[in-house]
Amino acid sequence: MSIDRWHTYVYTDKAMGFYKVLIGSSQYHGNEALTYASSADLPVGAVVRVPLQRQSALGVVVSKVNEKPPFATKPVLAVFELPPVPPQLPAIVEWLRAYYPAPLGVTTLAILPGQLAEKTIAATAGLTEPIAIQDTDLPPLTDEQAASLERLTGPDTYLLHGDTGTGKTRVYIELARRAVADKRSAIILTPEISLTSQLAENFQHVFGERVVIMHSGLTPKARQQVWLRALKSTEPLIVLGPRSALFAPVKDVGVIVVDEFHEPAYKQEQAPHYQTVRVASQLARLHSSVLVLGSATPLITDYYIAERLGKPILRMKTSARAHAGPGAETAENSSVDTQLIDLKNRDNFSRSSYISDALIASIKQSLSSHEQSLLYLNRRGTARVILCNQCGWQAVCPHCDLPLTYHHDVHTLQCHTCGFHSGVPTSCPECGNTEVVFKVVGTKAIEEEVKRLFPEARVMRFDTDNTAAERFEKHYDAIRAGDVDILVGTQLLAKGLDLPKLTTLGVVIADTSLTFPDYSAEERTYQLLNQVIGRVGRGHSQHERIIVQSYDPERAVIRSALTSNYDSFYKTEVAERQLFNFPPFVYVLKLACRMASSKAAETKTEQFLYSIQNLNLPLLIEGPTPSFHTKIAGKFEWQLLVKSKDRSALLQVIKALPKSGWTYDIDPINLL
Repeated sequence: MSIDRWHTYVYTDKAMGFYKVLIGSSQYHGNEALTYASSADLPVGAVVRVPLQRQSALGVVVSKVNEKPPFATKPVLAVFELPPVPPQLPAIVEWLRAYYPAPLGVTTLAILPGQLAEKTIAATAGLTEPIAIQDTDLPPLTDEQAASLERLTGPDTYLLHGDTGTGKTRVYIELARRAVADKRSAIILTPEISLTSQLAENFQHVFGERVVIMHSGLTPKARQQVWLRALKSTEPLIVLGPRSALFAPVKDVGVIVVDEFHEPAYKQEQAPHYQTVRVASQLARLHSSVLVLGSATPLITDYYIAERLGKPILRMKTSARAHAGPGAETAENSSVDTQLIDLKNRDNFSRSSYISDALIASIKQSLSSHEQSLLYLNRRGTARVILCNQCGWQAVCPHCDLPLTYHHDVHTLQCHTCGFHSGVPTSCPECGNTEVVFKVVGTKAIEEEVKRLFPEARVMRFDTDNTAAERFEKHYDAIRAGDVDILVGTQLLAKGLDLPKLTTLGVVIADTSLTFPDYSAEERTYQLLNQVIGRVGRGHSQHERIIVQSYDPERAVIRSALTSNYDSFYKTEVAERQLFNFPPFVYVLKLACRMASSKAAETKTEQFLYSIQNLNLPLLIEGPTPSFHTKIAGKFEWQLLVKSKDRSALLQVIKALPKSGWTYDIDPINLL
């Protein structure tokens, strides 16, 4: 049957069955499953191909219609000879549609591969024979690990608050062993594709061929093969990967782990704008499985919710390396020296504008010992800030306590949350210094400076500017083996890496992320600093060094991060958020209007503001204000920030949005 005839074909055969099908296509913008006809008896969960306008799309059968519909129906074009998709996946699509509103076709894509080819289906087999768990040389459990595992029983959400190096991965492996012993699968999530190599190595050592790696970086054919293997397997699997691995079609999940669950990468930036932790929680309920949220630096919101709901919070503080047992490669009497360098004191920088004398000396020492150094830049981009480089003063909004952004075109300071603006001071109000504009240094400049200072060293830079061939995961084995002397990079290098050759850690500017005009800036700074200092102090070397450069070395968040004092930071941050109405005390919806001119965007935003005010909902609305990124793809953007203690009120605002020119993000990770 040709595509041209799909849209006109009508069944009249009384023996026909009719089925509701979830459509997996970005071209389908509806909010309901569509009805199709088939002469075959289709089970719920069947994977089918159906006509959609003048194209075709993959779909999943979700129910049978008992009576013939009063409208013309199109035929199911193909029924794939596959096991049914586990019922939890169509259920999670329905939940996503209500909790994170988006076109149903886009949401359904999360549970289906991009395409299915008959040849690939025929050539891909699932795991159907039992595979024994390997007897390995895993280190014995520490007392804290064993105590945590004793409490990790029964379906529930558990927050595993384990300091860096306490062996959270060892706990995850033990949980996966339990699941497999019960004939159930495990899903282990990691925030970045680049971290899957290290995690996969640990799990493959124990589970061998049971380990399946899923992520968006696979080729289309490889993604099909992995998806089909998971669907066809009758034996339990260990699924590893970033957030998309959560939707693997495994049949019975006993444990779900969201490792480093504080990471922003767990927020889906495209529709549906879901938070992975929220979806994992719902999926765990559907499977009656254990959900573990692991982090050394838990998100303030999730920690607060766990406390309020009385969820188990499991604490691990003791280094697992110190209790690794016989045969472990542990340096005796290992120590870590931590030094804070004041960036305002230029006497500390006689050889370089960016790298202090102390840090240069430490790098030299590591090079002479054939060891590694890591230079970390605590930044997410370049902020247009105003800051005194003599005393560290920074302009903040009096209403939101957030950094003000400097707009050079109109020479004003502005808050991108509430709209407050003021003139630019000609001198620092604290110390009178007239040189108050501060420019943020980038990773490329640091790389060039390192090569100038250490021309014989093997240097590699890792950030979002890397080409595919330069990405970290492509060089992981060489880096771990010590074939790179000095690593330069951003937050990628702060996450979950165990580098046995690393002895010098330098934080070039600890304050950079604090300049972002966002309520999460202090939390993100704490997380990144605490995570990156965890790359050393793992017992690989007798003497390791941390040098942290800061414009405000006495700032509480920096001190708390360097001493891993989460409790102190948490109490301070929760009080601030309650005072200024930020999560977890309210839900947040960010609305953005993008138009050809700034004036048009401003006018449209003001008009919509009036319309939602007339809804008489329990809302706190801030703005309109220009977005932090005021011009995107040639258009100007203005935003509204809507807060409410009632999340359903925000969903009503989304329903009232105009059809064009607007975007929304509910539960955003930041307000930039």
